[in-house]
Amino acid sequence: MATHQVHLNWDPNQKFILKDRDYYPVAMRKPDGVSGSDLLPMALIGCVSYDVVEILVKQRQDLHELKVSAEATQDDTPPWRFRKIHMLFQAVGRGIDPQKVRKAIQLSAEKYCSVYATLKDAVEITNEVEVVEAQSPAE
Repeated sequence: MATHQVHLNWDPNQKFILKDRDYYPVAMRKPDGVSGSDLLPMALIGCVSYDVVEILVKQRQDLHELKVSAEATQDDTPPWRFRKIHMLFQAVGRGIDPQKVRKAIQLSAEKYCSVYATLKDAVEITNEVEVVEAQSPAE
């Protein structure tokens, strides 16, 4: 079983600085950083998107860009529990098969993404897919 350690440092000038296992910093402060509660849906779309890109590239889909947004619904009162996260995937490329994008998302959710696996029983997670045909280069 793998174990990873992440870090946080707080001081009055820097506020909260989080560091991942490789010590890559993420500022958690306003107005110059990320909201702590935004980190959860960001982790989800980051984890799933990484898998989706890897899968689509292996399937030789001509993916030029992947844009993903997440809309998170939380309770109005403390502790502001997450109830639903809806992800919108926009795959931009040439001749991309929408079914392959959906299948890649499903594979990530069911097999690869640790964040999805952790959240799926606690939060309703939904998604939708848009495929956008990339413009031909100007001649």
